[in-house]
Amino acid sequence: MEFKNLIVEKKDGIATLKFNRPKALNALNSETLIELKAAGDMLNADKEIRVVIVTGEGDKAFVAGADILEMKDLTALEGMAFSARGHQALAALENMEKPVIAAVNGFALGGGFEVALACDIIYASDKAKVGFPETTLGIHPGFGGTQRAAKLVGLARAKELIFTGKTIGAQEAYEMGLLNKIVPQDQLMVEVTALAEKIKANGPFSVRLAKECINKSLSLDNKEGLTLEAKDFGLCFATKDQKEGMTAFVEKRKATFTGE
Repeated sequence: MEFKNLIVEKKDGIATLKFNRPKALNALNSETLIELKAAGDMLNADKEIRVVIVTGEGDKAFVAGADILEMKDLTALEGMAFSARGHQALAALENMEKPVIAAVNGFALGGGFEVALACDIIYASDKAKVGFPETTLGIHPGFGGTQRAAKLVGLARAKELIFTGKTIGAQEAYEMGLLNKIVPQDQLMVEVTALAEKIKANGPFSVRLAKECINKSLSLDNKEGLTLEAKDFGLCFATKDQKEGMTAFVEKRKATFTGE
């Protein structure tokens, strides 16, 4: 599938999804959101892909935010539709069966930070800047930021970020728990690719079920979550990968997983 605003590359089981509107600092317009959902669905269905990396073209921005030129004259109903479009696009990342890693290579503001928060793991450049500036524009986060940020850092810190609209550096974001790791700018993709390779080497079926259990832990009570964990744990034993993994351990060799 050809994309106008995205670049999708695949190599050895790892896909890189890159926002490609550098002149607009990779801002999210409706066309990009529609493409993002399509790309997410496409990669989710691709059985050869085990890990997805999301990043931005250029050295200034991951995604600088939603496209203000498109938003500024929206009506209330049009604003709701734009938000829903963003929710659909980011759900394609968050609900993807395989792990998704954000490589934040610059500004990740507003909708751009919401894209990163929809990913499973966030590595950021030491030059990255993140935040929710929406309230300085008379709106608030509309692509899931009010929900995902609070679950990561708690209500009070999420409220401070969103109410003030302030932009923070990578170190402060890391200390708050919004980032997994800070990496020098010129080493970001090297580090993220190494992480993807490490994940790729593990059993894809078990990683997929682990992601399901962890994601659903936020919406299930403890009893329901443990029931799901037991079910998915048991399902692993119906796979060739489990037999291969444990046999390889006993035989003191490296396992080769096929996803079966």
